[in-house]
Amino acid sequence: MAAPAITKPQTAPAVQSLTLGKALNLGLRAAMESDPKVIVMGEDVGKLGGVFRITDGLQKDFGEHRVLDTPLAESGIIGTAVGLAVRGFRPVCEIQFDGFVFPGFDQIVSQVAKLHARTQGRVKVPMVIRIPFGGGIGAVEHHSESPESYFAHTAGLKVVTCSNAVDAYWMIQQAIRCDDPVLFFEPKRYYHSAAMKAEIDTAATPDPLFASRVVRTGTTATLVAYGPSVKVALDAATAAEEDGHALEVIDLRTLSPLDLGPVFESVRRTGRLVVVSESPSESSIGSEIAARVQQECFYSLEAPVLRVHGFDVPYPPAKLEEHFLPDLDRVLDAVDRALAW
Repeated sequence: MAAPAITKPQTAPAVQSLTLGKALNLGLRAAMESDPKVIVMGEDVGKLGGVFRITDGLQKDFGEHRVLDTPLAESGIIGTAVGLAVRGFRPVCEIQFDGFVFPGFDQIVSQVAKLHARTQGRVKVPMVIRIPFGGGIGAVEHHSESPESYFAHTAGLKVVTCSNAVDAYWMIQQAIRCDDPVLFFEPKRYYHSAAMKAEIDTAATPDPLFASRVVRTGTTATLVAYGPSVKVALDAATAAEEDGHALEVIDLRTLSPLDLGPVFESVRRTGRLVVVSESPSESSIGSEIAARVQQECFYSLEAPVLRVHGFDVPYPPAKLEEHFLPDLDRVLDAVDRALAW
């Protein structure tokens, strides 16, 4: 049976103002247009366009043979994608919500992460696993998790997260082109936020995928964040100006491998570091950052590295999540404590 014809949209303008969600949609579309081996698969990604509409219109334009609606079985989704990847395809799996990734956890850590090493480099697994993560949407249990530390701990996986529309557009394409398996975490609360819209030049040269970036310069203290916490850190830096403080903000972007060079350089200038993340603090990425900054910048530190995280409890009911998530007041309090040391 012949594959259905592909109806390609008209060429998009070079510069567009996009939400984070629309930027991901156009990034996926660009990747699919440039490489016929790119396949999108997941629960309701086709006719529905994904629960967050990130894959909206892709099945209509590229056909059911490239945008596959799968059964509700994350282990099956990941396992099927592994087979496709080793046969030369570049599957992009959507995990509908962060807490749904755990049924596929065994496939990810036992197969996806290890096939390249197990075959002594003869087999590559070029696949992307997209995971909407974090809180702030008033969802029920299993819909507002931060599981990134599990995967950053697993050798053989790359883990990245975007915090803005520009990075969303470019990073998803770079992740798809990567020959290693990539866990791609997306801050779901900002998918369709008008406040997060940004001008995207589709003809620009993007930053490297596995690199952190200084998004606001400062001299008083350093704030390090990733994903949805970057906006919180930037808001804190703006508020701190009223007290005469210039906070430097670094967006990690890559969680494995960690790119801490810009963090070390910043801390050596400011002498203080506050790490912001929605994940629980125990055995977290924030713990690793604190340990490595203490090791590399010991003689530059004027205060202990402080961390502002979600609490070490299961994610609370929606009516309590505002007390769980790091917010402006908690970040500014940590800055004040660092400065008072």
